Amino acid sequence: MNQTFAILAWDSAQGAAKRAEHRAAHFAHIETVMEKIALAGPLKDDEGNFVGSMVVAHVPDRDAAEALLRSDPYFAGGVWDKWEIFPFLAAAGQWVGGKTW
Repeated sequence: MNQTFAILAWDSAQGAAKRAEHRAAHFAHIETVMEKIALAGPLKDDEGNFVGSMVVAHVPDRDAAEALLRSDPYFAGGVWDKWEIFPFLAAAGQWVGGKTW
C-alpha cells in the first residue's frame, strides 16, 4: 500500500542556471513517473525567483520517495543541494474535497 510524502528540495546557488540546462530532461522524467505524483511544482520567493521544488508523492515508503527524488535529472544536474522528506496527510482543503474528519 502506498503512503504519501511531501518532498521539499531546495535549489543550490547555481539552481537557476541549472534549472534552465536540465528543464527538458526534468519534464520528460516527470512524465514517466506521473502515476506516483499527486502534485509537483517549483517554489518561488517573493520576487518570483525559483528557490526549490515541492513534490507530493504516493509511493510505498520513504526510501521510494527518496529514490523518486534521486532519479530526477534536476537531482543529478545539481539543481538541488538539500532536501527534506516528510510523511504527509492531506486533511483539509479544496484539493482534498473538504475535510477528512
